[in-house]
Amino acid sequence: MAAVERVSADHPPFRTEAFIDGAFVPAASGRTFSAVNPATGHAIAEVAACDAEDVDRAVKAARRAFEDRRWAGQRPLERKRALLRFAELIRTHRDELALTETLNMGKPISDARAIDVRAAADCFAYYGECCDKIYGEVAPTTDDNLALVLREPLGIVGCVTPWNFPMIMAAWKVAPALAMGNSVVLKPAEESPLTALRLAELAAEAGIPDGVFNVVPGLGVEAGKALGLHMDVDAIAFTGSTEVGRYFLRYSAESNIKRVALELGGKTAFVVAHDVKDLGAVAEAVAGGIFFNQGEMCTAASRLLVDNRIRAELVERVAALAPRWMPGDPLDPDAPAGAVVSREHQGRILSAIQAGGASGARLVTGGTAVRTETGGAFVAPTVFDDVAPSSALAQNEIFGPVLSVIGFDGLDEAVEIANGTIYGLGASVWSADLAAAHKVARRFKAGIVYVNCFDADDITTPFGGVKQSGFGRDKSLHALEKYSDLKTVWTRL
Repeated sequence: MAAVERVSADHPPFRTEAFIDGAFVPAASGRTFSAVNPATGHAIAEVAACDAEDVDRAVKAARRAFEDRRWAGQRPLERKRALLRFAELIRTHRDELALTETLNMGKPISDARAIDVRAAADCFAYYGECCDKIYGEVAPTTDDNLALVLREPLGIVGCVTPWNFPMIMAAWKVAPALAMGNSVVLKPAEESPLTALRLAELAAEAGIPDGVFNVVPGLGVEAGKALGLHMDVDAIAFTGSTEVGRYFLRYSAESNIKRVALELGGKTAFVVAHDVKDLGAVAEAVAGGIFFNQGEMCTAASRLLVDNRIRAELVERVAALAPRWMPGDPLDPDAPAGAVVSREHQGRILSAIQAGGASGARLVTGGTAVRTETGGAFVAPTVFDDVAPSSALAQNEIFGPVLSVIGFDGLDEAVEIANGTIYGLGASVWSADLAAAHKVARRFKAGIVYVNCFDADDITTPFGGVKQSGFGRDKSLHALEKYSDLKTVWTRL
């Protein structure tokens, strides 16, 4: 067992065991893995390393709860009240949750509190309000027939979430699944499991019955695979890399043909036409779009496609903003960025940067590890110009603060370059000609398109992609569809 770094005395002890059937329990094997603070490289907790046996215990508990109708059988109004209580408890414990998130995955404490905790609470509240507003249908048949179309929960939903927004991603999946009356088994990323375990405890305090919300921390190759292959899991909702998404499709085919919803990688094209009026505002949006959250976003604006007539000036402006996004101590409220999630991930980012320079792209700024004296995983905001559209810099998801600039001549070429990757999650277009911008937006092969803005967000709008960015949608009322099924009940009158 690794030595554990001391956390502030006013921070309650981390929950580190699996949460199964309403109780914290160790992994059946007794094994643990280290939760590491990426800003220091030191372990802050030893967490239960769940495997197939633990997943099976959690699924059986979830199935008992579902078949006993502990949650699905409650009046929608009661489920609503419990989810609203849950949301309020998240808000009440905002400081604890924000600190846990920052210590576990490296993001700035100010972002964790103002964005992650708030958004997670708002998500549970939104879907709580949905519980008593979901209706079935009466089909328009003849007068001597009554055909009811019912919307019913699927049963057991396995949720597998990433490390970049641990609370938000968990909320986006768990909240609509619970709103529909399902039981849930959540497998958080091994890099950032701590807030998920605390959320499970708060859910129980809010009145969500035992067995309805279970959390099994562990390695993806053990707990994640076991959940994907389990014969009694009805659906998997996964956010993560395209590579791992393929595994869950295979697991479904090899087991019970469970439903799979995938939100995968991205390589967002940020397209800037020559006629934009405020190049300063565009530069601010570009910098925020790639450097926020250390670039660890599937929708990060990692490809800047800019008309060659204004390219040099825009690149200069973005590069001038990069120092404002230099990472600092994540616990400093004024830090604009923090650590990337691990030393391993830092190594992957730096390797991509090195390969980018070797490919002929011109390094404008950044490109190095910083704050090395801390022992943490920090990367300087990095900008490359003269990037070839077919290069690895422009094609591969780096998931770090690395911007690739590509010039174009005319919006037709911009659209061709934008659509020229395997991904189709996000895109953005900026132009003074709104009609032209909307025509371009229609041509993007992407699930989310921003016009003259970037990273605008609301729980009421669907989130997801096309092509190898996956399928299915998080957020909005549309998310309820993947956690429910339709049943026709026909009566001859």
